Amino acid sequence: MNIGIVCYPTYGGSGVVATELGKGLALKGHSVHFITYKQPFRLDSFHPNISYHEVSFENYALFQYPPYETALASRMVDVVQFEKLDILHVHYAIPHASAAYLAQQILKEKGISIPFITTLHGTDITLVGKDKSFLPVVEFSINKSSGVTTVSHSLKKDTLDSFQINNEIEVIHNFINLNRFSKIEKPHFRKLVAQDDERILIHISNFRKVKRTEDVIKMFDLLVKQLPSKLLMVGDGPERQKCEELCRELKICDSVKFLGKQEAVEELFAISDLMVLPSESESFGLAALEAMACHVPVLSSNAGGLPELIVNGENGFMCEVGDIESMAESAKKVLQSEAILKEFKAKAYKTAQKFDIEIILPQYESYYKKILAK
Repeated sequence: MNIGIVCYPTYGGSGVVATELGKGLALKGHSVHFITYKQPFRLDSFHPNISYHEVSFENYALFQYPPYETALASRMVDVVQFEKLDILHVHYAIPHASAAYLAQQILKEKGISIPFITTLHGTDITLVGKDKSFLPVVEFSINKSSGVTTVSHSLKKDTLDSFQINNEIEVIHNFINLNRFSKIEKPHFRKLVAQDDERILIHISNFRKVKRTEDVIKMFDLLVKQLPSKLLMVGDGPERQKCEELCRELKICDSVKFLGKQEAVEELFAISDLMVLPSESESFGLAALEAMACHVPVLSSNAGGLPELIVNGENGFMCEVGDIESMAESAKKVLQSEAILKEFKAKAYKTAQKFDIEIILPQYESYYKKILAK
């Protein structure tokens, strides 16, 4: 198949999934064309079956804000025509789905029929999509999509609860590349971060309010008083400064390391004992899955799609959103015993194997064929 993929090229989960999906499809012999304003950061090596088409445009003085959606639709029209694409797959509803619909209608006028699939990833539905400024367009675009998928059953339910949807929605879970994310022994690296008797906890996010990063700090403050530990805070965003200030207030700065954005997160998982993800909303929890693939159990909230990934008391623990005391107690329970931790790590990896790209990728291929056959 000749497939066009539209996504955000940034560190967010939707861009990661879209890029890894495209790379996986290319390895299976499909031609993949990425269409976005910047080369996706995970698109870091050459492959003969992968092409990148930049969306570029002039920001004329007439426009207060650059009309990206219009430029994107025009670029999609151009790529579909020139590359003779079979199907478009857009990730994240805003503005990709509406731009794809516009491109589809323009191409129809030219005698070209092109179906497009919209994959919903989370905040495009649970947060941004509910904004009155976007809701009618998001709802319209989902209903006009040739096919719609979500990354979890929880997100499918949120979509149906939040919008008047008459289109069928297919659930295809997020996936992991077990060739990249796997257990790697890094004893020398670990010694640089923690003492032999210390456990290492890790949190990875974009430091937005929905991730409840301050809860990570507060929970760790309770834990470190009972168990020698270090905390790695990976990522960046609007809540980072508050977290740093909170660490100073609690006088735990020596035990907490802010590492900023890191691309090779698998190397950080290699030295970690527990992933902490107390999000208020989480459509699936891709970072949690990446951790589990590296034999790292997860301590999370019970929000969104996380219960589809974490089995409480087996491969991790789930607590009510904001329940810092329960989180600290659960962390202590799994970290204070080497035997329990070893068992949790093994079960975390076993769960991750169920979401291997080799299992999920054929589901997307089958769905493409289903839509093309309509």
